[in-house]
Amino acid sequence: MAVALVILAILLTFGMPSFSEWIQNAQIRTASETVMTGIQLARNEAVKRNTAVEFVLGNPGAQGGTGWTVREAASGTIIQQTTAGEGSRNAILTPTPGDATTITFNSLGRLPVAMLNLDGSSIITRINVDVPESVLAADKSNDMRITISTGGQIRLCDPHISATGDPRSC
Repeated sequence: MAVALVILAILLTFGMPSFSEWIQNAQIRTASETVMTGIQLARNEAVKRNTAVEFVLGNPGAQGGTGWTVREAASGTIIQQTTAGEGSRNAILTPTPGDATTITFNSLGRLPVAMLNLDGSSIITRINVDVPESVLAADKSNDMRITISTGGQIRLCDPHISATGDPRSC
């Protein structure tokens, strides 16, 4: 019995750092897929309702600020909403342009030609998903990126892969 406990303690000592790294990378992936699902929902609802629909980030740039809202642009009627930290309490969402918080899809499921939301603010074209270096070192972090094209195509990719022809690259 004592031998089994010693072996278990040794395995845990060596395994915990890898397990912690895996958990943090899983949180990055979960946050990325949750946000991408929300963006896809906004696009689908815009086509289904034949009206402009917005995807709004709750608190970009903040640790655990992964909440978002999908709503009709004109009326503000909420279609679906998630809370901050849902799926990932450590993930940080960084939109491009930096001050943007909203993506508006028109009734055709595309971004407006002027690349502006109804309120005149810039439309998000890219969202980087990461965790702070205090949680996971940058060289061990599997960062993700969500890109939104003017045609409404939403894509999840890995910004660290630069090989041409690799479908995971941005």
